[in-house]
Amino acid sequence: MQENEQSGVTVVVGQGYVGLPLAIAAAKSGRTVVGIDVSLSRVKGILGGHSPVEDVKSAEITNAMELGRYSITSDYDSISGFAFAVITVPTPLRDGLPDLSFIEGAARSLAGHISSGATIILESTTYPGTTEELLVPILEQGSGLKAGKDFYVGYSPERIDPGNSEWGLLNTPKVVSGINRESLQVVDRFYCSLGIPTVPVSGTREAELTKLLENTFRHVNIALVNELAMFSGALGVNIWESIDAASTKPFGFMKFTPGPGVGGHCLPVDPSYLSWAVQNSTGQNFRFIELANTVNSHMPQFVVTKALQLLAERDIDPKTSRILLFGLAYKANTSDTREAPAIVIANLLGQAGAEVFALDKHVSDEDWPGNVKNAADTVVTNYDLGIMLTAHENGESAVPLYPCDTILDTRNVLSGENVTRL
Repeated sequence: MQENEQSGVTVVVGQGYVGLPLAIAAAKSGRTVVGIDVSLSRVKGILGGHSPVEDVKSAEITNAMELGRYSITSDYDSISGFAFAVITVPTPLRDGLPDLSFIEGAARSLAGHISSGATIILESTTYPGTTEELLVPILEQGSGLKAGKDFYVGYSPERIDPGNSEWGLLNTPKVVSGINRESLQVVDRFYCSLGIPTVPVSGTREAELTKLLENTFRHVNIALVNELAMFSGALGVNIWESIDAASTKPFGFMKFTPGPGVGGHCLPVDPSYLSWAVQNSTGQNFRFIELANTVNSHMPQFVVTKALQLLAERDIDPKTSRILLFGLAYKANTSDTREAPAIVIANLLGQAGAEVFALDKHVSDEDWPGNVKNAADTVVTNYDLGIMLTAHENGESAVPLYPCDTILDTRNVLSGENVTRL
């Protein structure tokens, strides 16, 4: 069995921020990997040797392809008899409810190709019970085989932090689980074979909750400092200095900082999965999550209100103003604009009548918001207001903000007489 684990094809469904790094890592370990993605444009780009994510270099893709270790496609025709299949598809919210259609679609497509001894691992973020109650029945029905007996199933939540140069896929401990003891053993061996340290847990529900707990912890603590930032002006307090001072305590405190809001797939979504699961199972509300959602979702409006106040202090009508945003991605040194607060802020400023420009060399034209002008493509050199939203490269690239008459810094990375902090 272990020999088959190494020799069979490894399939990774989803070739984005989670799936592509995993696929390339598996290829580097000597496995033959087939990446599957429903986005034809992404498939075309990767086939051309272009990496869509910062954590994987284009040269790594090209090298893996040339060695015959990696290929990518949008269909499932070439995966029969696979040894492993890892599902890394999105799990968005639709009207506030979990949308597991991508998991369901991937499971149905894989099911007909499952052979005896194969292993399917779910990495997509979801609520406790998904692996056993949703994934397994689809796989069994489509394959005619019995999970845990004829093939193995596990859950291992992704812990990818795009743009993090210190902690990546290979040195971040990986929580692993299985629907039974045999499944756990196979899943554990898989990730260990890639050189990833593992943390086995007793069941898939515990692993599913682990991911939600991690991001709910961040969500709630970010909401705490965001709400403090809203009150700090009225209190006459420099919130940033207080946070820095508190972080000198060597125990009992973890540093979180305010910002213009939360973005990406995790923080705006994962805690709501947990809240939904609690409500669905117990009929009770998860009040911490509801409060955190309220606070963090209000931050873009708070930033815009403060921006308009800065314009009003100088008797500038928003309808005649030019405003430059630095950073559209939700996170520094990435191109990811999913749920990015900068997009909301740009829309709100536009509704107020402002002419909105932005600088972000990470974000492609394809993902650039249509109502925002790219300042790099204009001849405008002076702006009434600049807003620091995403501190790419530790803020060094924010130098173009300094010619702005006034700057609102939501990340505490700039200094100067014309800088106002959040």
